[in-house]
Amino acid sequence: MRITQGCFSFLPDLTDEQISAQLEYCLKNEWAIGIEYTDDPHPRNTYWDMWGLPMFDLKDPKGAMMELDECRKAHSQSYIRINAFDSTRGFETVRMSFIVNRPTKEAHYVMTRTDVRGRTQSYSWQKAV
Repeated sequence: MRITQGCFSFLPDLTDEQISAQLEYCLKNEWAIGIEYTDDPHPRNTYWDMWGLPMFDLKDPKGAMMELDECRKAHSQSYIRINAFDSTRGFETVRMSFIVNRPTKEAHYVMTRTDVRGRTQSYSWQKAV
């Protein structure tokens, strides 16, 4: 099962050259770059661990690629994603987010739907064994 979260999630994994091109696009738009990682990619887990501080003053994608390489060395079997944050007044939000590293064996999840009162349905996710 392939975790599909963020931009490009239904495409094959991006190469480092493609990642660098996306970082260049983000920097041209003056978006800050942040790197995050987790071992729990559950769709409701929005709180991934940050790798260092967001790079607000970065001008060259090579700096972010160096940080990504260090994060990959430290967390090679984790999910790693890049976030591009727009701090423009009125937006102040993540404009782009995509996964750049996956563990060799991805977790499997099972979704269970439960019918409750009336036409209401409840969904729950569990890690498959």
